[in-house]
Amino acid sequence: MSAALPPSAPLHFPAPAALSAPGPGASPLVVQSTDLLRGQKTVEISHNGATYRLQATRLGKLILTK
Repeated sequence: MSAALPPSAPLHFPAPAALSAPGPGASPLVVQSTDLLRGQKTVEISHNGATYRLQATRLGKLILTK
């Protein structure tokens, strides 16, 4: 079980170059939604110069919008 981070603490994931190239049938990197949201309802994700919003619904679903 991982320790909870305060909402203001930045998340650090390995840089793409630090990840080994996946071979055929390799599993993708898995990130828990709780690790991304850290107790918040929404989180903003920067990707290729655009900002996306990941939102958890009351029913436990996730919505990703640009």
